[in-house]
Parts: sequence; C-alpha cells; structure tokens
Amino acid sequence: MPQPEITTAGQPTSAYDTNFCFPVRELESERVKLTPFIPDLHADLYFQGSAAHPDLYEFIPWETFTNTSDFVKQVIDSRVRPDTGVVLYAVIDKTRTSTSTSPSSSANFAGIIGYMNTSPANLSTEIGYAIILPPFQRTHVTTNAIGLLLQYALDLPPHGLGLRRVQWKANRLNTRSIDAVQKLGFKLEAVLRWDRIFVGSKASATNGVKERVGDPRPGTVGTDTALLALCWDDWESERARVLELMDRRS
Repeated sequence: MPQPEITTAGQPTSAYDTNFCFPVRELESERVKLTPFIPDLHADLYFQGSAAHPDLYEFIPWETFTNTSDFVKQVIDSRVRPDTGVVLYAVIDKTRTSTSTSPSSSANFAGIIGYMNTSPANLSTEIGYAIILPPFQRTHVTTNAIGLLLQYALDLPPHGLGLRRVQWKANRLNTRSIDAVQKLGFKLEAVLRWDRIFVGSKASATNGVKERVGDPRPGTVGTDTALLALCWDDWESERARVLELMDRRS
C-alpha cells in the first residue's frame, strides 16, 4: 500500500507571506493536496463554494460572508495574518479533474484547514479552520487533510516538526466533528463549559442555559467546547492506522 508522503512543492505564483512560526510546506497524499492559502488564488473559490451553505457555520462564531472581500477582511486580515501561530491551507481534491489551467478551481477546491494556537516553546499546535465544502464531505478529503497535518506536526524532523501535542476543539454538540477525529486517534480530554459566546441565536450550538440577569452580554448564547488531543506517544501507535484510513477506498 503506498503511504501518503509529505512533499515540498514549488510556491504558488502569487507571492504571499504566511507569517507562520514554522516552515510552511505543501502537504500531499495520493488524493489530497494542502497548499498555503493565497487570497488572490483561493479566496474567491472559498466564497463561491460556501456562500449558499450557511449551515457550514452552525457550530462556529462565523456568519455567511457578503462577498470575497468580506471573507478576506474578517478571516485572513483579522485572524490569520496577524497571528504567527496560525497558518491556513487550501484543500485540493486531486481526484477531481480541473478544466482550468490553474491548479485550483471550483472543480477541485474542497475547503480550508490549518494550524492555530501554535506554540514553538511548548511544541504544540491545534488543527482548526476546518471547513470542508458540501460536495466534498463524507469522502476521503477530511481524513486525508487532517492526516497530512498530523504527519507534518508529529513526525520527527526533517520530514515533520516533531511537535509533542496536536489538539482539536469542537462544539460539544458537534458530534460529527468529534467522531471524525476520534476515529483518527484523538482522545477526549475535557469539556470546557461556557467556553465561547456566540452573537445571535444559533440555537443548535448553545449549551441550553440562559444567561443570568445582569450578564454583561445579554442576548448572546453560551457554548460548551469538547477538547481532544493526539500526542506524540499516541502517534507512535496510531500513525500506521491513520495512513491506512487515508488510503481507504470505501
């Protein structure tokens, strides 16, 4: 069985400083490629693929973006670029044929994913910004995208970063997200109660408890967060199984 390999490919034609605290590589398996998210190349693909699907944000504190510029302003310029602990990748499904001359198109652009809360001092990171577009959900894409990030984070240098811990956070009610990473070896460590505040209703994401009288942010909902992690010692026993899952054809 061919094993997914992490490869360092040429940089996209549009120069862009990812501002990440570790080297940024293109990560590639047989069926999925993660390439650094370049706004000029990928932002419109993300907006066009997500605009009709507000349910993508059911469990996260985002709303549907008004246009591509709104997405870039709110996510890339405000959250990703200023933070050296964050890097965002475009997820490309290599099994989908693109008729475009560009390596990324609406035919194969599957979504976004990245690292966040990365700490070189503590050799730790978190996988986040994981939004896979509906046509690519329940396929090989999510498993491969997460698996590639696990490989790069937890494998020892020179092929990986040699980190000790990779964590994943999800709304406690987002069972699909929790189940997906538990199948890859993540262990549930805690439920963080009242961890996040969402503006607006988003009833499906709330912890179901109304805020007390006099709360400084009335009308907002509270959410509970599941905290999961996969550490280097877990990875030594789980790595081969994760690679098998990435290669699975059914």
